Amino acid sequence: MNRWISAVGATALALTTLVRPAAAETLEIGYMPILPVAQAFVAIEEGWLKDAGIEAKLIQFQNGPAMVQALLAGQLDVAHFGIGPAMVARGKGVDLKVVASSTVEQISVIALPKLAAIFDEGPAETAFARFEQKYDRKPVISTFPLGSVPEIVLHYWVERQLGISRDSMRVVYQGAAQVQQALLTGAVDGAAILEPVVTLTLSKVEGAKVVEKGSALFPGQPGAVLAVREALIERAPELVKALVHAHIRATKILRNDPEAAAPAVGKYVGGGRMPKAIVLKALQNSQAAFVDDPDYIIPGTRRMHDYQEDVGTLKAKVDLDALFDTSFYKALQAETK
Repeated sequence: MNRWISAVGATALALTTLVRPAAAETLEIGYMPILPVAQAFVAIEEGWLKDAGIEAKLIQFQNGPAMVQALLAGQLDVAHFGIGPAMVARGKGVDLKVVASSTVEQISVIALPKLAAIFDEGPAETAFARFEQKYDRKPVISTFPLGSVPEIVLHYWVERQLGISRDSMRVVYQGAAQVQQALLTGAVDGAAILEPVVTLTLSKVEGAKVVEKGSALFPGQPGAVLAVREALIERAPELVKALVHAHIRATKILRNDPEAAAPAVGKYVGGGRMPKAIVLKALQNSQAAFVDDPDYIIPGTRRMHDYQEDVGTLKAKVDLDALFDTSFYKALQAETK
């Protein structure tokens, strides 16, 4: 019996009845080394994909838009990345289907000491203006590239929640490792970023502070997702079912027993060099954010889509009904009843 079973209970037991295909199939699986796609790390390290006849060929990316380019080039059967890039990929003609959610409301805006002090002194709506008045420059905020979830959420917060112009700050678009380095070296004043970078920065930079997070940035914000090509669904639906099955099992562990999940996650985030205590703390801070039901994120995805259309950052119309395939998730849930 798998060593996780005691942690996840009877529901997980009911989900372990998938039949392994006669021959293993290699799938190219793209991922980012960030906490919001932690289900991928748990599933791989526990051997659940191998048990289902899937040989995982892992390909690491530093941001979602880079994964979109790989998908357009014909790479990747499976993608663990943000819903923003998933919409962009679908809008550009990639035969992509979101089959499960991974996380929700996982973005935080973290400020380094100078900017944090400004936020402490008055309303958030005027913080950037007060920073510019005091230091004779706009605050520099790092985030992922255009079209990524952190970028979308940062600008949504500034424009729709605070009611100010995105020109009130200077945004630097970077990959995950570069955002982390910029924060730790003080090259920027803050960032809209994910775990475990948030927890690491708070532990390393005295005076750093999370000034806003979660639903306050973008209520019901969809985050990372599990997406597969339609060609894979048509060719090997049993493998897609196995991927979703493993994803559900991993979500239960991440929500209920982050300490048990920490070794698997720590192997991938931060190049595998993140301190164990930081990984565990970041997982504990994120427990409630791990949500696997794809139906849960559809309303938030529509709001995100409409916002991007309004501001002109979504260049192609996306059929959101065609983007999601919830049938595998629903079938697996029905099997547990």
